[in-house]
Amino acid sequence: MNQISKLSLSPEGRLLSLDFFRGFTMFLLIGEFTGLFSNLMDPALEGSFIYQIGIQFHHHAWNGLRFWDLIQPFFMFIVGVALPFSFEKRTSRGDSYNQLLRHAIQRALLLLLLGWALYCIAAGKIVFRFQNVLAQLSVTYIIAFLIMRKSVSFQLIISFALLLVTELIYRTFSIEGFNHPFVPNENFGTWFDLLYNGADLNGHWVSFNAIPTTAHTIWGVLAGRVLMSKKNSSQKLKILIIAGLIGVIAGYALDPITPIIKRISTSSFVIVSGGWSILVLAFSYWLIDMKK
Repeated sequence: MNQISKLSLSPEGRLLSLDFFRGFTMFLLIGEFTGLFSNLMDPALEGSFIYQIGIQFHHHAWNGLRFWDLIQPFFMFIVGVALPFSFEKRTSRGDSYNQLLRHAIQRALLLLLLGWALYCIAAGKIVFRFQNVLAQLSVTYIIAFLIMRKSVSFQLIISFALLLVTELIYRTFSIEGFNHPFVPNENFGTWFDLLYNGADLNGHWVSFNAIPTTAHTIWGVLAGRVLMSKKNSSQKLKILIIAGLIGVIAGYALDPITPIIKRISTSSFVIVSGGWSILVLAFSYWLIDMKK
């Protein structure tokens, strides 16, 4: 892996532009937790500009994309960007690959347990569900880690293969009642969750989302490798912007064929949200690393 080039690093060796992106995402999550975004959609404000802004801070009901639908992809992408930096830092101080692998497995298991615990707290009883970001990140993180030392082309092939496999499974699944790939609660994802009593029928979220959204974390790793490379700042920014624009344009272009649906993480959703994630990273890099 290439040696880390000169970037805007804090005294503790942290990449400031990535911290900015992470902090921005966490700030939005805190805003949601406080109820701020719900207040923006107070019935008294209906029809106003503020109400329209509030809509963007709530998930789309099904086919479509709102700003709030990008938060989970941001989170998974950020984890991917941080991976090669962490790997380089640990190996430079003498840690072996086996040590890093054990740490990655332990972290993935911890994420899974925390994700399950959140559902148990909300339900007030033992409930094994797999739809939240922490539980799903346990899958995307370990897969991205296992292939991060492979070539760029190999990682891209794996990421798009996961999207293709997901697309084929949804479109060809033949069990009656669950053979409508893009209909709420009538698709393969819901059937899969019902197998282990993990369905979220009210929200239409599905556990299988962890497979296609692994692409977000893999693309994060690749973006991190771009930032770590010896290319100059303008070249890095250009690569990120071009990749992000391709993802956004391609994702929206696919919508008539495969609808953009976050709740089951269709391939078009993963691609368009991945593109937006890369563009936000590019903006953060321009704002922090290139404006210092």
